[in-house]
Amino acid sequence: MSAVAARRLARPDASVAAFIGCGVQAHSHLRAFAGLFPLKEVRAFGRGTGSRDAFCRTSQAMGFTTVACQTAREAVTGASLVITSVMISPGLKPFLDAHWLNPGVFVTMVDLAASWIPDSLKAFDQIVIDDLQQEASMEKPLVDPALVQGDLSGLVRGSTPARTGDRQNIAFAFRGLAVGDLALAGLTYQRASVLSQGTLIAGT
Repeated sequence: MSAVAARRLARPDASVAAFIGCGVQAHSHLRAFAGLFPLKEVRAFGRGTGSRDAFCRTSQAMGFTTVACQTAREAVTGASLVITSVMISPGLKPFLDAHWLNPGVFVTMVDLAASWIPDSLKAFDQIVIDDLQQEASMEKPLVDPALVQGDLSGLVRGSTPARTGDRQNIAFAFRGLAVGDLALAGLTYQRASVLSQGTLIAGT
């Protein structure tokens, strides 16, 4: 879902990616975004140095200039892509400020936007979520509904505007959609079939 949004909302020349949170989601997003953008530099900040350093080793092995940052602000300032996948916990206090971002950035908020200071989100020129209908049924919104300008299906169909300028700051915040999981499962099955891998389990 991040990749679908990024293809339409990020600058195609994005070359500096900042990762806030360095777990499994960071690794998968690094691989996905490396295939979409001409990445040259990867920055990493995590609350645990162990996961951050492991992520940095992966990034270096992929050939990127890699910077282990001491602060989140150091990581995101000047980045053209920002991926936040901070582990959500009851004690998590928002610490990321959208005012730190340089013009032209694309942010994907894999962590339900929980790491972002809510009032700072007004600094974005555009915020897109995964599904307007799903979000309307939630007790607590991802972000202030007044800041949301559309959803992922609208973005794909063209009713939600894509990036129109190099200086726009745009964010994608999402919870996840079952239809996305279903689509991925279908693609996985097709690929496994082509490669003759896996074990077919017949229904009973």
